[in-house]
Amino acid sequence: MEWYIILALLGTGLVAGFINTTAGGGSMLALPLLMFTGLPANVANGTLRVAILFQNIVGVSTFRQKKILDFKSDYQLVLPALAGSMLGALVAVEMNVALLEKVIAGLMVVMLLLVVLKPGAWVAEKAGISNPKPTVFQYFIFFLIGFYGGFIQMGVGFFLLAGLVLGCGYNLVKANAVKVFIVLIYTIFTIGIFMFHDQVNWLAGLILAVGNMAGAWLGVHFTIKSGAKYVRYVLILALVIVILNLFGVFG
Repeated sequence: MEWYIILALLGTGLVAGFINTTAGGGSMLALPLLMFTGLPANVANGTLRVAILFQNIVGVSTFRQKKILDFKSDYQLVLPALAGSMLGALVAVEMNVALLEKVIAGLMVVMLLLVVLKPGAWVAEKAGISNPKPTVFQYFIFFLIGFYGGFIQMGVGFFLLAGLVLGCGYNLVKANAVKVFIVLIYTIFTIGIFMFHDQVNWLAGLILAVGNMAGAWLGVHFTIKSGAKYVRYVLILALVIVILNLFGVFG
């Protein structure tokens, strides 16, 4: 692998890891780069999971060290997301995702409006720190989000944050912690599906993962130090960039 490709993977991983941990959408940068290196789209989609796995190991361990994440109370929504992600990954290894990207763009626009027009729900510092047992509807929503995450991963952080903040009442800092926990658990399982179908390039994935881990560490500390107000600004910026990218503004 050429030295400039290695540097590009490391640099993109750093930015993607930070964005993924503070908001979402960092994979929108990483996935095209993996494809630019010559990986087929399905292999790039599988390879991305390597970086996501290590990124969220760092994110979860740091959030837990800072006492934002509690496994005993925060595991419940992992279960439906895990079930959905397994199904999504099984579909992904056989399916073209081009049409889905247009649907994603539309959903991102809706979410951007929610973040901009309902700021109170996203920045409420006294919103729920722990969540009572989820309802059946919440389980269903997180099953669907998990399906999406297992299918394509790009932008799943946005949907998880929406579900956790608007659907479950978490504040944005806590929601980010639970988000990385959910993604970590289902990635452990879904990466196995991509491996079984020989859709993981370990060299590219591990190089990208180094950058993602550094970005995740920075992202967690930014989230905790800055609080929900400034994390919301990062979320808005990330959404705008992702939407423009999905509509082809950047070519």
